[in-house]
Amino acid sequence: MNIPWLTILWFAPAVGAALVLAIPASRPAAARWFAFAITLGVLVVAVGLAIGFDPAGERYQFTEDVSWIPALGTRYALGLDGIGLVLILLTAALLPLLLLAGWHDAESAGSLDHSGGRAQKGPHIYLALFLATEAMVLMSFVALDILLFYIFFEAMLIPMYFLIGGFGTGPNRSGAAVKFLLYNLFGGLLLLAAVIGVYVVSAQNSVGADGGGTFALGDIVAAVSSGQIDDTTGLAKLLFLGFMFAFAVKAPLWPLHSWLPDAAVAATPTSAVLMMAVIDKVGTFAMLRFCLQLFPDASRYFAPLICGLAVVSIVYGAILAIGQTDVMRLIAYTSISHFGFIILGIFVMTDQGQTGSALYMVNHGLSTAALFLIAGFLVSRRGSRLIADYGGVQKVAPVLAGTFLVAGLATLSLPGLAPFISEFLVLIGTFTRYPVAAVLASSALVLSAIYILWTYQRMMGGPPKPDDVRVSSIRDLAGRELAVVVPLLALLIALGVYPKPMIDLIDPAVQSTLTTVGVTDPAPAVADPVPIPARDRPEGPTTDAEAHR
Repeated sequence: MNIPWLTILWFAPAVGAALVLAIPASRPAAARWFAFAITLGVLVVAVGLAIGFDPAGERYQFTEDVSWIPALGTRYALGLDGIGLVLILLTAALLPLLLLAGWHDAESAGSLDHSGGRAQKGPHIYLALFLATEAMVLMSFVALDILLFYIFFEAMLIPMYFLIGGFGTGPNRSGAAVKFLLYNLFGGLLLLAAVIGVYVVSAQNSVGADGGGTFALGDIVAAVSSGQIDDTTGLAKLLFLGFMFAFAVKAPLWPLHSWLPDAAVAATPTSAVLMMAVIDKVGTFAMLRFCLQLFPDASRYFAPLICGLAVVSIVYGAILAIGQTDVMRLIAYTSISHFGFIILGIFVMTDQGQTGSALYMVNHGLSTAALFLIAGFLVSRRGSRLIADYGGVQKVAPVLAGTFLVAGLATLSLPGLAPFISEFLVLIGTFTRYPVAAVLASSALVLSAIYILWTYQRMMGGPPKPDDVRVSSIRDLAGRELAVVVPLLALLIALGVYPKPMIDLIDPAVQSTLTTVGVTDPAPAVADPVPIPARDRPEGPTTDAEAHR
């Protein structure tokens, strides 16, 4: 009997989201523990998939494929490759920690409605939205049917919209939620048009099993690879742009990024991490799975342009982070810079670049989660996001300051911490194909050191302000908060010292993608030997053969 593990993986949190709403409103603690148990169960399933996954086996494993809507040629098709697996592990590991970090956020977020009255089932709705988002993200990482992927890609906007607008903080949360939704809905509209276009092209070329159209990723990719579908047409390039635009909004890529800082600041820290560390990865993951494989010629054609935009994102995000006065907005801009690295690694189309990019998705999720959550713990104590309102925190809360420093050093890709190896691989892979882009992107190494170390110095260094008792009375991290932070820092150190298990999972999928796109790594350039004038040649034998003679 084949157990449908991938269905269980995403369906468990979906059912959990419905069941948590059935818990009586008078029992918020029970709702929290139930939701937490569901996320732990998902983590156990994800670890089981990792143990059973064979990196040397077929690209897509644990596959499920049944008819869904025969009239449209769409199927309930699921499959797991190495890139999807590492992102599933990231998602499954982060969700229990996020619920733990926001243990009391959920209850307080739902305690009052907008009119000041008591809200019914507020914590329950908050928890249900988290579980629903997890379900949709997990489905996006395993869907092998384009229409199935599109539905969940768009549906995840709904719970995230309510997490920002309904449970966020600050007066601008409604505007930030609307901005988030409009940007992503517009991208999704273009994606829908492109998905329909792909179906029409598949029908014109009789790609479906019944000789009609299909949404099956594997069938369409095979048809493109065999020449049954001509991917060099102008239509193919337009369809590629439809897919790429939607994913670039989700990622986000400059200049489609402006919704992210507003949404990150307006959301609670746990919701902001869910958005930046988990949901946004669906965009970069989809570039690898759909853009490159469905449109190999268009991907090669637009690669230089996209790499240029990625370099702009890297430098732009880092420079704007330096100028921020709000610590949460600063971290949001660092994510724009990091997503630039991820997209750059994808579209340089080298083995090192794409492997580093996929690994960067995981490492960015861990480092951003650690830094944002620790900053959130600090802000909740002082009641201000302004960097200037702090100073001397390391004197009164040394553990909080120390963990903030380690998370910040991971964000600037310090050697020995997880993001370093992924950023290094991206830069090496970029240099072999676009050396100028690699040099420009490397400037972010200096810029990131400026914004992280300067922020740490201003917030944590020096003596506490004598006239501000709110800083001098900041308490250190408590047990529940340490239970969130310590696993994140441990993973950052472990993957920084020994990233091989993750790379072994990722590399076969990357090799398969590059083969599908039809590109190989550039051959190393070897300079011709410079002839030495006779007068400058050393006396005596210059080779072993001459010495022997």
